Amino acid sequence: MEKDRKNLPLSFLGDRLEFPPVETANEDGLLAVGGDLSPERLLLAYKNGIFPWFNEDALIMWWSPDPRMVLFPKRIKISKSMRKIIRNGDFTLTHNTCFDEVLEKCAKIQRKGQDGTWITNNMKAAYRALFELGFAKSIEVWQDDKLVGGLYGIDLGHVFCGESMFSSVANASKFAFIQLAATLEEENYRFIDCQMHTDHLESLGAELIPRDAFIRILKG
Repeated sequence: MEKDRKNLPLSFLGDRLEFPPVETANEDGLLAVGGDLSPERLLLAYKNGIFPWFNEDALIMWWSPDPRMVLFPKRIKISKSMRKIIRNGDFTLTHNTCFDEVLEKCAKIQRKGQDGTWITNNMKAAYRALFELGFAKSIEVWQDDKLVGGLYGIDLGHVFCGESMFSSVANASKFAFIQLAATLEEENYRFIDCQMHTDHLESLGAELIPRDAFIRILKG
């Protein structure tokens, strides 16, 4: 089966609003290239377990990896030190008050092992359009009236698709993620889609699940 996945031809998207079945993605999770970043196509992608990820001046690349990193909100891991930070009120939280600033900071923050950013100018414009339509959301973390952390993603109403987060002081992005999980648990969301594995997300309770299980829960 692995050999078959390696040999599958890559799909090139045109103007039609469609994606190939996620099962046709290659072993790295790359499903298709091309198309556009219209709100309609982006929402179709997220609703089918697909997301865009590509570099500036490259073709749009669409992914559906197997396995998939998710956080079930009730399984969030909160360390003793983070519980103390939360109790002490070191940070304050807002929602959707400065989406553009969160987007820009996520794009500019330096990340270990990454050269440049995948949050290109076209991606910024696309997610701003989704924000205007009420689908893209941001969470902002403040300390002494300064924006020090946050995250943004796509809210499907039952699943939150996390896109990126940033932190300019220790633990600010953790605080945002923990508070997001608490809110989504109260609202009976199924999971936060974290897309790809990172040690940071794993430390917060995120886990890898098979893509077919991911799609089943997403569409169930």
